[in-house]
Amino acid sequence: MRRVIDMTASAPAATDSGKPVISARGLTKRFGDQQAVDGIAFDIYPGRCFGFVGPNGAGKTTTLRMTMGLTPPSGGTLSVFGLPVAGHASAIRARVGIVPQADNLDPDFTVEENLHIYASYFGLARAQVAARIEALLEFVSLSDRRAAKTDTLSGGMRRRLTIARALINDPELVVLDEPTTGLDPQARHVIWGRLSELKARGKTLLLTTHYMEEAERLCDELVIMDRGRILAQGSPRQLIERHVEPEVIEVRGEKGDAFLQLAESSGCRMERMGSSIYCYSQQFAPLIETLKLRHDLKYIHRPTGLEDVFLRLTGRELRD
Repeated sequence: MRRVIDMTASAPAATDSGKPVISARGLTKRFGDQQAVDGIAFDIYPGRCFGFVGPNGAGKTTTLRMTMGLTPPSGGTLSVFGLPVAGHASAIRARVGIVPQADNLDPDFTVEENLHIYASYFGLARAQVAARIEALLEFVSLSDRRAAKTDTLSGGMRRRLTIARALINDPELVVLDEPTTGLDPQARHVIWGRLSELKARGKTLLLTTHYMEEAERLCDELVIMDRGRILAQGSPRQLIERHVEPEVIEVRGEKGDAFLQLAESSGCRMERMGSSIYCYSQQFAPLIETLKLRHDLKYIHRPTGLEDVFLRLTGRELRD
């Protein structure tokens, strides 16, 4: 039976549910002539998962780095736990757990040694560290690999260890920068489960991801960013309802033009990308009945999701 970890007992009054854990107004970051973040504003409240999604170069990671005091803003205001980040970055980071994009575990040490070394940065008592490591290894299902060197672990195991390491100081806020990139579906689902448990225990999660399914599953609220600006904000369901129709039909292949004529006559909103055609509508019943008789057309009929919102707002073109 897996031990339940009390990770909320030490949370201070600064994370009262009426006050945002993070608050930004007019937040801006310039690198020379490049405007990486362009006057964005958001509030993140305790016990929730808040997501940043957007194409490469949208400004997501820069925003996270400013939040942690790792990159100074060029303008605007930014506070974490009610403290201005400028001048309080060290105090803020002591209360935060960070899961970076790339695993930076030390390959010369074992799983358990990596956790001990990281714990030493926070000045925790040895007895407290030992108990916390036991609980965290159990939490990420690595108890049986405690003596293994990290370079012998699978990608999913290393990611779980990186999450455990981020929790060693019992943080109030956990920052996750693309936590499941490159993992297989099984590992991804395991990590989603662990993150959902953390949120259920009152932790605040700040997430960047390229996986729209991940954002839909984990985020209570998210923003879609592009070119340094926030294009839309809300819960996944709110964004879907605001920006796309309820259903879509996808047709791929050389018979697409035949479908295009059918879809246009039914009043669909059409998008085309290469050999794929997307038909968005409120009601597909007549078109579906026609498609059932067209054995030369292969199609997928599905509800719309966050990925459809993302592509509508940011476009389907590849980014550098």
